[in-house]
Amino acid sequence: MATVDRNPTPRSSSSSSQLIERQLPRNLEAEKAVLGSILLLPQVFDEVALIIRPDDFYDDANRTLFEHLLQMHDTGQQLDPMLLVERLRSAEQYESIGGAAYIAEIGGIVPTAAHAEYYAKIVADKSVLRSLIHVGTDILHDAYDPSSDTREMLSKAEEKVFGILESKGGAELTAISDVLQQSLDRLDSRMDQSNLAGGLETGFEDFDQLTGGLQNSELIILAARPSMGKTALAMNIAEYAAMHAQVPVLFVSLEMSAIELGDRLLCSVAEVNGQRLRNGTITGDERRKLVQSAAEISQAPLFIDDSPSRTMTEIAANARRMKRREGLGLVIIDYLQLIDPDNSRDPRQEQVAKIARRLKGLAREMEVPVLCLAQLNRQVESTRDNKPQLSHLRESGAIEQDADVVMFVHREEYYQTNEDDRERFRGEADLIVRKQRNGPVGDVKLAWIHDFTRFRSYSQKPYEEFEAYGETEF
Repeated sequence: MATVDRNPTPRSSSSSSQLIERQLPRNLEAEKAVLGSILLLPQVFDEVALIIRPDDFYDDANRTLFEHLLQMHDTGQQLDPMLLVERLRSAEQYESIGGAAYIAEIGGIVPTAAHAEYYAKIVADKSVLRSLIHVGTDILHDAYDPSSDTREMLSKAEEKVFGILESKGGAELTAISDVLQQSLDRLDSRMDQSNLAGGLETGFEDFDQLTGGLQNSELIILAARPSMGKTALAMNIAEYAAMHAQVPVLFVSLEMSAIELGDRLLCSVAEVNGQRLRNGTITGDERRKLVQSAAEISQAPLFIDDSPSRTMTEIAANARRMKRREGLGLVIIDYLQLIDPDNSRDPRQEQVAKIARRLKGLAREMEVPVLCLAQLNRQVESTRDNKPQLSHLRESGAIEQDADVVMFVHREEYYQTNEDDRERFRGEADLIVRKQRNGPVGDVKLAWIHDFTRFRSYSQKPYEEFEAYGETEF
């Protein structure tokens, strides 16, 4: 059957569309081949979901079909042509997409689903080209505007182009061995410039005793204000799980790059000052410790996804794919408020609520703990003791509702303005468990080692303040 080009209205401003009269890049056959592959073999959806999103489809009908398939997939429905037709009829979109003839064409367009990823990459590439054309047209229009501020226009142009790069980023995981190799290579270049328990144990004994470790199918929220060390604590847990328990860990970093996490992990394990590593002033002995630690960490089943833009659908697809290929014992996401919503038009609280529900669903589906970091709002800083409460979770009470465990990192030293008081609390931290669906709540004291961005179990000898008297001779 001949391909019908529905030629939907290009998604750009009217002034931009006047500047370009040529047809926008697209491949309608590839779009139909993606949909046909999904209907033929629903398992390929996880691979396809990491490559394309609904907005990547040029054709309105194809985009509508993919959106319905995506919703069916996310809710656990069978991806069946008859169920798809029923959804389209209910939404009164069946005739607008072409009816039975078009569904039949989609279903019979490919003999095998083996090339679904290849078709999806073609669709994604055409989408990138269209985005570049829209952005380039907007930049051209702004450049002809005599009232435009040059510096502001350059800043906006850069933001728009890099926005495409972030939203259309690759979906490959990075093995920690590759990350650490980059870390050591970068370290060498810096040094050349001399002036520069029941559940999964975390390694924190008191916390594991309180909670029984991180339990399978549970959503654990670790929240804090900025600079409290929540990413460091998450990395410490990932390190212990991957290196000591030999559990495959997926670390989804939406804020920091893989190389930055690699540097942090190296310094933490080797106990080398992170600032000295960053400016390349470490000693030869410290470098040997870093190389030895890199060799040890490289054997750990730790995988990092540092794509700066991820939806829950993409995170879940990555987790499923890793579980099939490597096994999966723990998912860590840094952090919740940076996850792209499925529908950017929804109110923010509703977006966060949907993400929280999807996170809980991911934990149950994968049957592994999902540790998700989150931000606290500023209200915590106006309380009398600066201690966080459940009500301080930023943007949505649904986080508290869907989580099985909610805990906060608190360092009193951060809030002290008097130097003596700051010194009194230096190196101390509290891990405050405010909610535990299946256990008690309470505070766990930790030691914070700033130079290594590392937390440790807090140990203090009983009556140590009297030890000096024992050294006196009578």
